[in-house]
Amino acid sequence: MILSIKNKTLVFILLIYFGSIPFIKSQNQSEDCFKTAADRPQLYLPLLKNKNVIVAANQTSLLNNKKHLVDFLVENNVKIKSIFAPEHGFRGTADAGEHVKNGTDSKTGLPIVSLYGDNKKPKPEYLKGADIILFDIQDVGVRFYTYISTLSYIMEAAAENNVQVIVLDRPNPHDGYTDGPMMRNEWKSFVGLHNVPVVYGLTIGEYGKMVNGENWLKNGATAKYTLIPMLNYHKQKRYGVSDKPSPNLPNDKSINLYPSLCFFEGTQVSVGRGTYLPFQIYGSPWTKDFQYQFTPKPTEGAKDPFLNGKLCFGENLSQYPEDLSKLNLEWILKSYKAYKNPAQDFFLKNLFFDKLAGSDELRKQIIAGKSEIEIRGSWKKELDQFEKIRQKYIVYPN
Repeated sequence: MILSIKNKTLVFILLIYFGSIPFIKSQNQSEDCFKTAADRPQLYLPLLKNKNVIVAANQTSLLNNKKHLVDFLVENNVKIKSIFAPEHGFRGTADAGEHVKNGTDSKTGLPIVSLYGDNKKPKPEYLKGADIILFDIQDVGVRFYTYISTLSYIMEAAAENNVQVIVLDRPNPHDGYTDGPMMRNEWKSFVGLHNVPVVYGLTIGEYGKMVNGENWLKNGATAKYTLIPMLNYHKQKRYGVSDKPSPNLPNDKSINLYPSLCFFEGTQVSVGRGTYLPFQIYGSPWTKDFQYQFTPKPTEGAKDPFLNGKLCFGENLSQYPEDLSKLNLEWILKSYKAYKNPAQDFFLKNLFFDKLAGSDELRKQIIAGKSEIEIRGSWKKELDQFEKIRQKYIVYPN
């Protein structure tokens, strides 16, 4: 009888132990579960209650179930005044640099205000009656990608008009490291508003904190700024994006190569706009030493691509295996050496290359035949200085 009781007790203990394993496992899965800020409505919906809200959004502003944030907010009776759309428009179909007009969202009937073209900074009349601007746009973590400039101008206008800014944070595909030359004041533009390196290693929400904290807004203004953080985000881990952030960054491969290949936009070399491999190939009619060939033609995301209809010789990087954690200068250095066109310089006359690089130093280093090691060495001091600033605004494990 005693043995029977002992056996029953042992069985009972084992049932409790093994029965708890699925629960423990489920808890661990929950703890490891990653969520963007948009998928944490319990943190932001209470802040929007009984407020007049402007939503800064585009095609990437999706919840995990692929529902658009604007539709989700409408379903939850949030009073949306209007939509602010960045470069490429609310649906993300406009070409790079294409003028995007104001309009109306066909699904919700909400007015859309374009923040690209002549109106990069919201005018006071667009903010009249608004309490909050809710910002949710997927960035790619590179200085010359314009969504951080749009956020900065929104913050500036909000500060001047006593409107709160709430940022729903999203992953940075180039997080956890910094690289590239620093922006100089005289070269600042919409593709580089602040003194940061090409790759700055912050999420867009952290970047906004830095802009505010370092008093980079006009006249030292400070925005009323709230960051809604992601859940279980790690800066060294790479997360897929909800949708392509712009027409010519269609996938993770393009995004991975973008910081290194975008310098070609200031040269006579195509980066594959007008092909099915944008920012995964590069080439020019005047670099015939390369074996790979392609011909840019009009596409949905490049209606009049650079070198349209011209046979280009270059390199196909679509199978490049490395998940880059630094800029690769090899491609532009060997293209410069291979370029043979006495009628045109390698660099465009408008010096757009210098705007992308942040100064004329990189262009002069390439012309002078400097090696990648020498060029990278010239960045170190300023990268070390920037790292001290960056560390102040890191929210997530690094």
